[in-house]
Amino acid sequence: MELAKAFEPADIERRWYPEWEAQNYFAAGVDRSKSDNFCILLPPPNVTGTLHMGHGFNQTIMDALTRYYRMRGHNTLWQPGTDHAGIATQIVVERQLDAQGISRHDLGREKFLEKVWEWKEYSGGTITRQMRRMGTSPDWKRERFTMDAGLNKVVTETFVRLFNEGLIYRGKRLVNWDPKLNTAVSDLEVVQEEEDGFMWHIRYPLADGSGSLVVATTRPETMLGDTAVMVHPEDERYKHMIGKMVKLPLTEREIPIIADSYVDLEFGTGCVKVTPAHDFNDYAVGQRHGLPLISILTLDAKINDNAPEKYRGLDRFDARKAVVADLEALGILEKTDKHKLKVPRGDRTNVVIEPMLTDQWFVAMSKPGEDGKSITEKALDVVHSGEIKFYPENWVNTYNQWLNNIQDWCISRQLWWGHQIPAWYGDNGQIFVAHSEEEAQTAAAKQGYSGPLKRDDDVLDTWFSSALWPFSTLDWTGDEAIDAANPLLQQYLPSSVLVTGFDIIFFWVARMVMMTKQITGQIPFKHVYVHGLIRDGEGQKMSKSKGNVLDPIDLIDGIGLEALIEKRTTGLMNPKQAESIAKKTKKEFPEGIASFGTDALRFTFASLASPGRDIKFDLGRCDGYRNFCNKLWNATRFVLMNVEGHDLALEHQQGGPACGGSAPLEFSFADRWIVSQLQRVEQEVERHFTDYRFDLIAQTIYKFVWDEFCDWYLEIAKVEIQTGNDAQQRGARRTLVRTLEAVLRLAHPLIPFITEELWQTVAPIAGRKTHDSIMLAAYPRAEEFKIDPASEAKVERLKALAYATRNLRGEMNVSPALRMPLLVAGGGAEIGEFAAILQALGKLSEVQIVDDMPADAMAPVAVVGETRLMLKVEIDVAAEKIRLAKEIEKLEKQISIAQGKLSNEGFVARAPAAVIDQEKQRVADFTATLEQLKPQLAKLG
Repeated sequence: MELAKAFEPADIERRWYPEWEAQNYFAAGVDRSKSDNFCILLPPPNVTGTLHMGHGFNQTIMDALTRYYRMRGHNTLWQPGTDHAGIATQIVVERQLDAQGISRHDLGREKFLEKVWEWKEYSGGTITRQMRRMGTSPDWKRERFTMDAGLNKVVTETFVRLFNEGLIYRGKRLVNWDPKLNTAVSDLEVVQEEEDGFMWHIRYPLADGSGSLVVATTRPETMLGDTAVMVHPEDERYKHMIGKMVKLPLTEREIPIIADSYVDLEFGTGCVKVTPAHDFNDYAVGQRHGLPLISILTLDAKINDNAPEKYRGLDRFDARKAVVADLEALGILEKTDKHKLKVPRGDRTNVVIEPMLTDQWFVAMSKPGEDGKSITEKALDVVHSGEIKFYPENWVNTYNQWLNNIQDWCISRQLWWGHQIPAWYGDNGQIFVAHSEEEAQTAAAKQGYSGPLKRDDDVLDTWFSSALWPFSTLDWTGDEAIDAANPLLQQYLPSSVLVTGFDIIFFWVARMVMMTKQITGQIPFKHVYVHGLIRDGEGQKMSKSKGNVLDPIDLIDGIGLEALIEKRTTGLMNPKQAESIAKKTKKEFPEGIASFGTDALRFTFASLASPGRDIKFDLGRCDGYRNFCNKLWNATRFVLMNVEGHDLALEHQQGGPACGGSAPLEFSFADRWIVSQLQRVEQEVERHFTDYRFDLIAQTIYKFVWDEFCDWYLEIAKVEIQTGNDAQQRGARRTLVRTLEAVLRLAHPLIPFITEELWQTVAPIAGRKTHDSIMLAAYPRAEEFKIDPASEAKVERLKALAYATRNLRGEMNVSPALRMPLLVAGGGAEIGEFAAILQALGKLSEVQIVDDMPADAMAPVAVVGETRLMLKVEIDVAAEKIRLAKEIEKLEKQISIAQGKLSNEGFVARAPAAVIDQEKQRVADFTATLEQLKPQLAKLG
């Protein structure tokens, strides 16, 4: 198969992915004779969502691991699937209905859910199609959806078990409440951003008329629900008031002054109002002190009947204005300060979230189960014991900190789309939790209740079903006999590694550990690899409102400027931002975005996967890795041109410098060097895969291919093929093709498309076409006996001589087109071996080995160890002296300017450290060059 002249990623990607999928190469391995099993779970993306840069980054890492272990011969399973995304999906469908003037309540629950399923079928395949464009290799035939019948059954089974163990309960507690969606929401769905607000200082009079206290609040409307004022027990200003009562302004109530160490002595006046029904911290205080809970808001955030009549029915923000006006009129509003505060807003609706006292279902996180340990204790134990390891290890602290301060988990949502809670109510509020209505009726009958049952309208938090992902996707049933006969469950639970961003350690990682351990008795995964989050080039979070979002598919295919602007400005929550976003986009991408292809994008993602919280995405790297792909393509074409149709003596094993037989074979020191380097690279890559250092994998492969194989070995091999005898030519050709073939397998997990395309041509010639696809071929493993320090040292000496030769040409401003002799003195017998190679690398007419340099020579001499080199060139002494003098004068001037900056105290005080370091480096570089030029000038007289 002849290789195309240019690397065209789009054509290659179009051909290979359907072929891989059609051949079932991604199928889960079920060979029970193998002891090695590798499994990884896809964090399920929203079923109706689209691929973003975070997905692309995360999935590149997962695919690299899957391909690596597949090639290592492990049974592998990359388990794919999507999440029903309760709130997000329901909002989308409700907006569609709103556009038609219909609400979900007009349709009723059953008809509305039909509409949601229709939308899921219509748009549900978008993200998995985009994943295919990224070259991912999960077992698509095992794709799961969190609302599938099988997973739904597992959710119900888990809920019932936990309820029967007393670990799920229903109660009235404070939760995050979205007044627009009318549902509880998780912390992850709340965005805390700093906003400009006010701090109101209000005087609360003592009931006995002996004085007053001043409290400060950012939410004055909530004072209508105050049930105490608290001070620090050691605050001398207020010790004498503890236990007294204050009159709550605007109401007819009196509330106590209590002491609690939660109060910050240094903040404000040292007096804090306590509203247990509308603040999480106050709720905790209220629980400690047994304070009443007075809720003053309706579920749509209007003032309710627990407040004075004047304010009832007002929206919370209108009530705020009315309360402030009334306080002012009473003369008890001491002052109003501008104040910056963190405001919690719903990430879907942008409305301010209210802490709201509502009836919800909870998982008891700290209550001991039947075995005497709580769900949380078990999750802490498996990490403390090392059963589960975090990479990097510092993320264990984040995990432990959250679990050690955990609250009971609110798992109910007031939505229609999701797993409906399997609880039924009798007329008198009796609760019957069961797998089905029939089972609930049976349970009710046993308790003597025979009336009608009504199922709970609420659904479960999306994170509840996601927490069961490690075992629900493997078709766990809870029946010991059935589960024991399930080979995938036995092989792949626990899975090998979870790859995830640090932002969901709490919401997903910890909950998977808790639930999997509690329900199955096993850990969900052995390793957790935690990566940072993709930001833009300036370190900003990518968001629609900032207009800095990049679509991975646009980086693969390319996109024009106008199309990019339209994409970034369509569907903005604030349309006024469109103009500034368009302007910024034109400045950043004046020509749009070029097509980089999937492999270049994947290589970029891998190279950015260094430890840390933030990953700045640099589009320039995509360009660099596209160049790398071109380099690999062109190197392959060079190798094929030099090996096709030639005897490569493939029947020989590389065991020494020469092999006998009908086709003699001799390996040069350079052949042995590149093979030795390859072994070291294979060792490094294996270590980096073990340590989840994908940035170092990318770096190691890049440097070997570009710097060693292409820049050095190809050039040396070219000389060997042109000047060597038959055995040496065979050695060079065989080494070329065998090294290239190994490189393709080595790089395949990161850049699957180009390596598959090239391998199909290279592998048969190299005698290594062991499988129909590179992804099934063995991953290269280092053979230590091929590591050859002597050859490595020899090539380093050759490189030093080549660098010195190039430097001589540069110092003398010799045109690259001009070939001239090189005189070499010293260095021993190996200089003869190097001569032909040096001649080619240094663009020389010849290499003359001499005993000593001519005494009258005026050209500069380079010294490398015991070897001296000089270009044999006629020098116009007068012209060279003028040139050197000008160059020296220029350097001295530049050194003076840089030193002047560094001696300027104002510059040093204001300039960033990086700029100062840059100036210091300039001085050092200029000085080093100056020290080389001055002796040359002196030599010319």
